[in-house]
Amino acid sequence: MWIYEKKQEFPVKIKKQDPALAKLIITQYGGPDGELGASLRYLSQRYAAVTPQSKAILNDIGTEELAHLEMIGSICHQLSRDLDPAEIKAAGFDSYYVDHGTGVYPASAAGVPFTAAYFQSKGDPLTDLYENLAAEQKARSTYEYLMRMTDDPDVLEPLRFLREREIVHFQRFGEALEGVREYLDHKRQFTVNKDMKKTK
Repeated sequence: MWIYEKKQEFPVKIKKQDPALAKLIITQYGGPDGELGASLRYLSQRYAAVTPQSKAILNDIGTEELAHLEMIGSICHQLSRDLDPAEIKAAGFDSYYVDHGTGVYPASAAGVPFTAAYFQSKGDPLTDLYENLAAEQKARSTYEYLMRMTDDPDVLEPLRFLREREIVHFQRFGEALEGVREYLDHKRQFTVNKDMKKTK
Protein backbone atom coordinates (compact mmCIF):
# COMPACT_ATOMS: atom_id res chain seq x y z
CA MET A 1 0.00 0.00 0.00
CA TRP A 2 2.77 2.47 0.84
CA ILE A 3 6.06 3.20 -0.85
CA TYR A 4 8.71 4.34 1.61
CA GLU A 5 10.93 7.06 0.23
CA LYS A 6 14.15 7.05 2.22
CA LYS A 7 14.33 10.77 2.85
CA GLN A 8 12.53 13.07 5.23
CA GLU A 9 9.62 15.17 4.04
CA PHE A 10 11.56 18.20 5.30
CA PRO A 11 15.25 18.01 6.26
CA VAL A 12 16.18 18.09 9.94
CA LYS A 13 19.80 19.14 10.52
CA ILE A 14 20.31 20.48 14.03
CA LYS A 15 23.82 21.48 15.04
CA LYS A 16 23.31 22.62 18.64
CA GLN A 17 22.18 20.29 21.43
CA ASP A 18 19.31 21.38 23.65
CA PRO A 19 17.94 18.46 25.69
CA ALA A 20 15.54 20.71 27.61
CA LEU A 21 13.93 21.65 24.29
CA ALA A 22 13.88 18.01 23.21
CA LYS A 23 11.91 17.21 26.37
CA LEU A 24 9.27 19.73 25.24
CA ILE A 25 9.18 18.81 21.54
CA ILE A 26 8.70 15.12 22.38
CA THR A 27 5.04 15.99 23.02
CA GLN A 28 4.53 16.19 19.26
CA TYR A 29 5.86 12.64 19.02
CA GLY A 30 3.63 10.97 21.61
CA GLY A 31 1.67 13.64 23.44
CA PRO A 32 -2.08 14.34 23.39
CA ASP A 33 -2.00 16.36 20.16
CA GLY A 34 1.04 14.70 18.61
CA GLU A 35 1.79 13.03 15.32
CA LEU A 36 1.50 9.42 16.52
CA GLY A 37 -2.09 9.94 17.68
CA ALA A 38 -2.92 11.88 14.51
CA SER A 39 -1.68 9.10 12.27
CA LEU A 40 -3.53 6.39 14.17
CA ARG A 41 -6.69 8.53 14.30
CA TYR A 42 -6.90 9.08 10.55
CA LEU A 43 -5.78 5.62 9.49
CA SER A 44 -8.39 4.11 11.82
CA GLN A 45 -11.20 6.46 10.77
CA ARG A 46 -10.78 5.77 7.06
CA TYR A 47 -12.64 2.48 7.36
CA ALA A 48 -15.89 4.29 8.22
CA ALA A 49 -15.48 6.93 5.50
CA VAL A 50 -18.52 7.10 3.19
CA THR A 51 -17.03 8.78 0.12
CA PRO A 52 -13.94 7.84 -1.90
CA GLN A 53 -12.61 11.38 -1.45
CA SER A 54 -12.88 11.38 2.34
CA LYS A 55 -11.32 7.92 2.53
CA ALA A 56 -8.43 9.11 0.32
CA ILE A 57 -7.92 12.26 2.41
CA LEU A 58 -7.84 10.26 5.66
CA ASN A 59 -5.40 7.81 4.12
CA ASP A 60 -3.16 10.55 2.67
CA ILE A 61 -3.03 12.66 5.81
CA GLY A 62 -2.67 9.65 8.10
CA THR A 63 0.32 8.56 6.04
CA GLU A 64 1.83 12.04 6.02
CA GLU A 65 1.55 12.15 9.82
CA LEU A 66 3.94 9.17 9.91
CA ALA A 67 6.44 11.34 8.02
CA HIS A 68 5.90 14.08 10.59
CA LEU A 69 6.46 11.56 13.39
CA GLU A 70 9.80 10.77 11.76
CA MET A 71 10.71 14.46 11.67
CA ILE A 72 9.84 15.01 15.33
CA GLY A 73 11.82 11.91 16.30
CA SER A 74 14.80 13.27 14.38
CA ILE A 75 14.53 16.67 16.04
CA CYS A 76 14.42 15.14 19.52
CA HIS A 77 17.29 12.76 18.77
CA GLN A 78 19.50 15.49 17.34
CA LEU A 79 18.81 17.84 20.24
CA SER A 80 19.74 15.23 22.86
CA ARG A 81 22.44 13.01 21.34
CA ASP A 82 25.94 12.61 22.79
CA LEU A 83 25.19 14.21 26.15
CA ASP A 84 27.32 13.71 29.22
CA PRO A 85 25.77 13.31 32.71
CA ALA A 86 26.49 16.92 33.69
CA GLU A 87 24.69 18.25 30.60
CA ILE A 88 21.76 15.91 31.23
CA LYS A 89 21.36 17.15 34.80
CA ALA A 90 21.87 20.82 33.94
CA ALA A 91 19.13 20.67 31.29
CA GLY A 92 16.59 18.96 33.55
CA PHE A 93 16.66 16.02 31.15
CA ASP A 94 17.59 13.56 33.89
CA SER A 95 14.04 12.38 34.65
CA TYR A 96 13.56 11.46 30.99
CA TYR A 97 17.08 10.02 30.71
CA VAL A 98 16.75 7.55 33.59
CA ASP A 99 13.74 5.95 31.90
CA HIS A 100 14.72 6.18 28.22
CA GLY A 101 18.35 7.25 27.91
CA THR A 102 18.47 9.48 24.86
CA GLY A 103 16.09 7.19 22.97
CA VAL A 104 13.00 8.67 21.39
CA TYR A 105 9.95 7.53 23.38
CA PRO A 106 6.30 8.50 22.74
CA ALA A 107 5.35 10.71 25.66
CA SER A 108 4.04 14.17 26.42
CA ALA A 109 6.25 17.04 27.57
CA ALA A 110 5.09 16.22 31.10
CA GLY A 111 6.40 12.65 30.69
CA VAL A 112 3.01 10.93 30.35
CA PRO A 113 3.38 7.92 28.01
CA PHE A 114 1.35 7.77 24.82
CA THR A 115 -2.13 6.33 25.12
CA ALA A 116 -4.79 5.52 22.54
CA ALA A 117 -7.16 7.57 24.72
CA TYR A 118 -5.62 10.64 23.01
CA PHE A 119 -7.66 10.08 19.87
CA GLN A 120 -11.10 8.97 18.76
CA SER A 121 -12.47 6.85 15.96
CA LYS A 122 -16.24 7.09 16.35
CA GLY A 123 -17.46 5.39 13.18
CA ASP A 124 -19.66 8.35 12.27
CA PRO A 125 -18.07 10.19 9.31
CA LEU A 126 -19.28 13.65 10.36
CA THR A 127 -18.24 13.22 13.98
CA ASP A 128 -14.82 11.91 12.94
CA LEU A 129 -14.20 14.82 10.57
CA TYR A 130 -15.17 17.40 13.20
CA GLU A 131 -12.77 15.63 15.57
CA ASN A 132 -10.04 15.94 12.95
CA LEU A 133 -10.63 19.64 12.38
CA ALA A 134 -10.20 20.25 16.11
CA ALA A 135 -7.14 17.97 16.25
CA GLU A 136 -5.39 19.89 13.49
CA GLN A 137 -6.04 23.20 15.23
CA LYS A 138 -4.71 21.85 18.54
CA ALA A 139 -1.57 20.57 16.83
CA ARG A 140 -1.09 23.95 15.12
CA SER A 141 -1.34 25.67 18.50
CA THR A 142 1.20 23.27 20.02
CA TYR A 143 3.69 23.98 17.23
CA GLU A 144 3.24 27.70 17.80
CA TYR A 145 3.89 27.24 21.53
CA LEU A 146 7.00 25.18 20.79
CA MET A 147 8.29 27.83 18.37
CA ARG A 148 8.14 30.37 21.21
CA MET A 149 10.49 28.16 23.24
CA THR A 150 13.49 28.48 20.90
CA ASP A 151 15.37 30.87 18.67
CA ASP A 152 17.45 28.14 17.01
CA PRO A 153 16.81 28.42 13.24
CA ASP A 154 17.70 24.74 12.76
CA VAL A 155 14.75 23.84 15.00
CA LEU A 156 12.41 26.62 13.94
CA GLU A 157 12.49 25.77 10.23
CA PRO A 158 11.11 22.22 10.55
CA LEU A 159 8.65 23.36 13.24
CA ARG A 160 7.34 26.08 10.89
CA PHE A 161 6.98 23.51 8.13
CA LEU A 162 5.02 21.20 10.43
CA ARG A 163 2.79 24.06 11.59
CA GLU A 164 1.97 24.92 7.98
CA ARG A 165 1.06 21.30 7.23
CA GLU A 166 -1.44 21.39 10.11
CA ILE A 167 -3.14 24.34 8.40
CA VAL A 168 -3.26 22.46 5.08
CA HIS A 169 -4.68 19.37 6.80
CA PHE A 170 -7.36 21.51 8.44
CA GLN A 171 -8.35 22.83 5.00
CA ARG A 172 -8.45 19.36 3.45
CA PHE A 173 -10.60 18.00 6.26
CA GLY A 174 -12.94 20.95 5.73
CA GLU A 175 -13.24 19.96 2.06
CA ALA A 176 -13.88 16.34 3.07
CA LEU A 177 -16.57 17.46 5.51
CA GLU A 178 -18.43 19.34 2.77
CA GLY A 179 -18.29 16.31 0.49
CA VAL A 180 -19.57 13.98 3.19
CA ARG A 181 -22.39 16.39 4.08
CA GLU A 182 -23.45 16.52 0.42
CA TYR A 183 -23.38 12.75 0.22
CA LEU A 184 -25.43 12.26 3.38
CA ASP A 185 -27.91 15.04 2.49
CA HIS A 186 -28.49 13.80 -1.04
CA LYS A 187 -32.02 12.52 -1.45
CA ARG A 188 -31.96 8.97 -2.67
CA GLN A 189 -34.61 8.10 -5.23
CA PHE A 190 -36.21 4.70 -5.20
CA THR A 191 -38.03 3.16 -8.15
CA VAL A 192 -40.94 0.79 -7.81
CA ASN A 193 -40.83 -2.43 -9.76
CA LYS A 194 -43.68 -2.24 -12.30
CA ASP A 195 -44.41 -5.94 -11.88
CA MET A 196 -45.12 -5.57 -8.18
CA LYS A 197 -48.80 -5.67 -7.34
CA LYS A 198 -50.25 -3.14 -4.99
CA THR A 199 -51.55 -4.59 -1.79
CA LYS A 200 -54.49 -3.22 0.10
